[in-house]
Amino acid sequence: MALSPVLYNQSLRHLNTFGLDVTAAALLHLEHRDDLTQLTDLVQAYPQLLILGGGSNLLFTRNFEGLVVWNRLKGIAIEPDPDSPQHQLLKASGGESWHELVMYAVHHQLGGIENLALIPGTVGAAPIQNIGAYGVELKDVFHSLEAFDLETGKLQTFDKDNCMFGYRSSIFKHEFKGKYLIVSCTLRLSLEHTLHTSYGAIQTTLKKKGIEHPRISDIAEAVIDIRRSKLPDPQVLGNAGSFFKNPEISLKHFEQLQQDFPDIPGYPVPGDLIKVPAGWLIETCGWKGRRMGNTGAHAQQALVLVNYGNATGEEIYEHAQRIIRNVKERFEITLVPEVNII
Repeated sequence: MALSPVLYNQSLRHLNTFGLDVTAAALLHLEHRDDLTQLTDLVQAYPQLLILGGGSNLLFTRNFEGLVVWNRLKGIAIEPDPDSPQHQLLKASGGESWHELVMYAVHHQLGGIENLALIPGTVGAAPIQNIGAYGVELKDVFHSLEAFDLETGKLQTFDKDNCMFGYRSSIFKHEFKGKYLIVSCTLRLSLEHTLHTSYGAIQTTLKKKGIEHPRISDIAEAVIDIRRSKLPDPQVLGNAGSFFKNPEISLKHFEQLQQDFPDIPGYPVPGDLIKVPAGWLIETCGWKGRRMGNTGAHAQQALVLVNYGNATGEEIYEHAQRIIRNVKERFEITLVPEVNII
């Protein structure tokens, strides 16, 4: 099989959901596993490397003067779980759409990721970020992944412990950033479904639909409805989904804030911490729906920064910094971007 060619001085506008008009010095469409054989030499030839999936978690503030590898590897398979007849293993290649994988699992009655419906991006990006929504995180169903070592040219398997998952974090986002390309990811999903409906507006949405005994397909559809009501379509309005992480603060800090803000929401998390919705903090500071030039926080969800059509990455980044400073001044909480800023 012929290897995919390297393309030069390529626009990345269609490869980032902010729709930013930036270019890459070189771009490789990784279509087949055979293409992995040329990666090691290519990586050594360029000073910078970026592994790109759906481009849904990126903010380009400049052109990329290096090699972009667009992971387009495809393939999905269901395998028996040798350790449990109540579970099955769902293996997907890194270039598969995450949302389509969720719907594939739901169609095959495999439970565990229905709450993660409509999250943009690819399977290969999911473990890097340890994606999560509505009370569920990838690590809850993670079995293993297969990664290509860009330095040695060898494939390596990582189990859950190896990945060192944290809140919107993994070893691939820190210590191993840019050192591996995720070839495939295997999830351990359940045939006996445990539903998670207590987080966010899932119960309210199910009630409006008249659903008293939901199935995993009902949960997925409820999540899709909620996300579509809050989040703009990147095809219509450029965005990268949630721009900031939900901060975790001490119980003491939270109780102090309650004195001035009695309605501040908070959710207990391990470590005697309280998770505060970043969207609430941003909205309380008056940024929701407020447009400044070509960017701003979305009118339906303050956590989402948008490109109204002609914004540059620098413009969006500067707006994010204004919001960070304002929230810090008012709440003594430092917001941390969830997106990868380049």
